[in-house]
Amino acid sequence: MTDNQPVPRDSPTPLPEPIGQAVDAAHQKKAGNLIVLDLRPSDAFTDYFVICSGRSSRQVKAIADGIEERLKAIGHRPDHVEGSVTADWVLIDCFDFVVHVFTPETRDFYALERLWGNAVRVDVSSRYSTSQQSAGSSQ
Repeated sequence: MTDNQPVPRDSPTPLPEPIGQAVDAAHQKKAGNLIVLDLRPSDAFTDYFVICSGRSSRQVKAIADGIEERLKAIGHRPDHVEGSVTADWVLIDCFDFVVHVFTPETRDFYALERLWGNAVRVDVSSRYSTSQQSAGSSQ
């Protein structure tokens, strides 16, 4: 992974339905700074990361629970979930994609966007109106 390459923005990559559902569920729970990284070009262990933040551990847990419920409702059960007890970083492993829900401090510390700096950022802003998106991204 190289840090000196610019990250492409506004990728036209269409999202598979379970990832779109996870993004929608996170947005519905007012997740902030919601991004999707397409890791397929980097031969990573998964195809996509969904990364978002909650303002507190309680909100992180609510976002993660909402995503899990939505995925189960469409028959896409997560393979593994970690971090639900402390809820500073909840990881939902769905094999083809991994959802990371952070508190702002934990997200800043681990800086996954920087670590996976050569990944393509998938534009999810078009899924929501401008007023809805700004309400959920006050981070």
